[in-house]
Amino acid sequence: MCVGCQEMKAKRDMIRIVRTPEGEILIDPTGKRSGRGVYICPRQDCLAQALKRKALAKALNTVIPAEIIDSLRQGLTGYEERA
Repeated sequence: MCVGCQEMKAKRDMIRIVRTPEGEILIDPTGKRSGRGVYICPRQDCLAQALKRKALAKALNTVIPAEIIDSLRQGLTGYEERA
């Protein structure tokens, strides 16, 4: 389920964002990185909804710094262009 739009979709149609055991928050293109992961549609509006509702921070059990949010936005832009 996408944490932004709350729609059920196939994993391959979404992007996994993971909080690693070291505390880093990254986009996980392989879907296999260890850590707490959540899925989001590869759209900026889904990320915006997840951030507005604080759903991403709640799902990852951490506060997400502004520089991480900026890097997630840039990373999602790359996925949107490929789609």
